[in-house]
Amino acid sequence: MNEILTTNRLSLRKFSKEDAGFILELTNTAGFLKNVGDHKIRTLEDSESYIENRLSASYEKYGFGFWVCEIRESGIPAGMCGLIKRDGFEYPEIGFAYLPEFYGIGLGTEAALAVKQYAGKELGLEFIMAIANPENDASIRVLSKLGLLESGRTRLPGELEDVLVFGPIATLPF
Repeated sequence: MNEILTTNRLSLRKFSKEDAGFILELTNTAGFLKNVGDHKIRTLEDSESYIENRLSASYEKYGFGFWVCEIRESGIPAGMCGLIKRDGFEYPEIGFAYLPEFYGIGLGTEAALAVKQYAGKELGLEFIMAIANPENDASIRVLSKLGLLESGRTRLPGELEDVLVFGPIATLPF
């Protein structure tokens, strides 16, 4: 099952090709397209390629990546949360995205807090950071609950708009 960690309501595990339908749905929601970007995933084949070349490749290269957030009671995928190492940033970023039917019930905060703790205790990462669309109030609230504070703006390669930069912040209390 490749389970990474659990919270009260969620089980986080590695993505596999069996998650192609979920990736197709998630990456084409209005929230994902607006706040994360258009990854041009339009078919199950595109989804499988994304899982193999982006998500699984990160697990192999860094030992972490984005993980499926499943509702523990039902096994239904609600979203994704995890860590990404992006060129041009010193520290790994925490990130998350959920299907609209799971907005506003605290799953993003629950998973992100668990991932932050996992980053320090299990992965030995001292610091993490985050980026967010300046208009994405919900994500900014989650990042604030993690203790991440806005530290500036940057423009990602190939993008037309700036994003907010948060952190870095220590993964474990001192």
